[in-house]
Amino acid sequence: MFRAISLGFASLSDKGIMLILVRVMLLTLLAFAILGFSLWYAIDAIFYKLGYANDGGLSAVAAVAVLLISGLVLFRMIAIAITWVFSDDIIDIIEAKHYPFEAACGKRPSNWQSARMGLRSAMRALGYNLLALPFYLILLVTGIGAPLVFLGVNALLLGRDLEDMLVARHGHHFAAFGKGERLMLGLAGAAGMMVPMLQFVVPVVATASAVHMAHGKFRVRTK
Repeated sequence: MFRAISLGFASLSDKGIMLILVRVMLLTLLAFAILGFSLWYAIDAIFYKLGYANDGGLSAVAAVAVLLISGLVLFRMIAIAITWVFSDDIIDIIEAKHYPFEAACGKRPSNWQSARMGLRSAMRALGYNLLALPFYLILLVTGIGAPLVFLGVNALLLGRDLEDMLVARHGHHFAAFGKGERLMLGLAGAAGMMVPMLQFVVPVVATASAVHMAHGKFRVRTK
C-alpha cells in the first residue's frame, strides 16, 4: 500500500494529472463559494421572516459558521464528487503510462455510469455522516473522539469509492481490494483530507494510488 501511495504522489509530476488537479481545485472552490452565498441568502431570508432586520453582516457570519462546522463533511463530499467527474481521465493517464496491458483489458464507463456512481457516492457520504452526526456532537467535548469517528466513517466510504471506480472499469474479479486494503487506503485518504491544503490533492492522489494498488496486486498474483 505504501508503494501505491508513493506512486500516487509521484503521479503529480505528470502534466495531465496536474491539469486535472487544478480543475478539481477550482471547481471545488467554486462549489464552496456557491454554497456559501446560497447559505447567506437563505439565512438572511430566515432572519427577515422572523422579523429580525440586519444589514446582511450577521447572515454572512452565520453562513461562514455553518460552513466551518460542516466543512469537513461537505468538503469531502464535494471534492470526491468532483473527482468522480475526472476519475476516468486519471485512470486513463496512469494505466496508459504504467499498465498498458491492463488498460487494454478494461472498458471505460460511460459518462452516464460515472455520473450515477458519483451521485451515489455523494448520497452515501451524506447519509452515513448524518447517521454519525449524533456521535460527532456527543464526542465533540472529548476533543479527539469526534475526529476519530469521522476518520473511521469516511475511511470506509472513501475506500469503497476508490474500489468502485476501478471495478466499474475492470470488473470485481480483477480490481477488488481486500477489506484491510480498502480500509487502509481509505484511512490514508480520509486522514489527508483533514489536513488544510492537502485536502485538494488527496482525492486525485488517492485515485492514482488505487490504480497502482489494484494493478500491482494483480501482477503479483499472475507471476
